[in-house]
Amino acid sequence: MANNNYNLEQLVDQLVAQLQDYIRAHQLGDPVMVGIHRSGVWLAQVLHQRLGIREELGEINVSFYRDDFRRSGLPIQTQPTRLPLSLEDRHVLLIDDVIHSGRTVRAALNELFDYGRPASVTLAVLVARQHRELPIEPQLSVLQEEPGRAFNYQISGPEPMTMTLVRKAG
Repeated sequence: MANNNYNLEQLVDQLVAQLQDYIRAHQLGDPVMVGIHRSGVWLAQVLHQRLGIREELGEINVSFYRDDFRRSGLPIQTQPTRLPLSLEDRHVLLIDDVIHSGRTVRAALNELFDYGRPASVTLAVLVARQHRELPIEPQLSVLQEEPGRAFNYQISGPEPMTMTLVRKAG
């Protein structure tokens, strides 16, 4: 089983290096960075600053785009989506903390396309779990591990931002 606590600073350093290499290798001039609420935005804020991206950081809330919206009902608290007026022909760096089923990323892609047709979307995450329910994979990830369905990664923050592996209640 995986460690319970993670050195988030080291993981972020690795993701910054991966993003720098990817941006350079794929010649992504002037990309737009978008974080998925909530902890994906926290991570994106750090990455945005460290990469020196000029465009304002975008934030996306996928609550109303989730395919389980009817089952789970309205979220208790939602932050608004804030994106550049148009993503048309822009290279988008989509940031989240953990990918598991792929449903959150699918919802984020649906919402992104409401703001235009990006030239490309690059998904970067800290942790890529297994058991994808949709054929969505990140281009960049630091950890590829599966602690088991009884565990979740808990991200708290934004200052300080920490990541802990916790057993689900029940």
